[in-house]
Amino acid sequence: MKPRYTLFAGIAIVGILIDQTTKIAVDRTMQLFDSIPIIEHFFHLTYVRNRGAAFSFLSNASWRLPFFISVSLIAAIVILVAFQKMRDDQKLAHTSLALIFSGAVGNLIDRIRLGEVIDFLDAHWYRHHWPAFNVADSLICVGVFLLAIDMLLEEKRLKKQAG
Repeated sequence: MKPRYTLFAGIAIVGILIDQTTKIAVDRTMQLFDSIPIIEHFFHLTYVRNRGAAFSFLSNASWRLPFFISVSLIAAIVILVAFQKMRDDQKLAHTSLALIFSGAVGNLIDRIRLGEVIDFLDAHWYRHHWPAFNVADSLICVGVFLLAIDMLLEEKRLKKQAG
């Protein structure tokens, strides 16, 4: 098996396991809406559930669950197809897609299992809160950031090759 497949699978499996383990731990040890200060006025563990997407987008739509499950499945397939088409030397892109994939699958598991997503990471500045999120959301954000860096580096590499 090519090393890039091992890298992708390893990152994806570890990401999904960490995401699901943290969500299960929160669900088993906290009551809904409980909040535990970690860094006062900045970061708490706060147990909430999100029926929608980012910022509770579409949380009250009657068709939200089949829509989000379909979007997650399509995203996972697109990521796997894109990964297949990449060169072996694109390690940063492989890593970024594995992170995005694991985040998408982590939240997909919640939607299938619970009909909503468990969120618990609560960043805020006193009473100004960013919406709560989870490990899967973080994996997606880091993956997208790394993919953007990879795209910039790839563009620079292609320009250097051309002239």
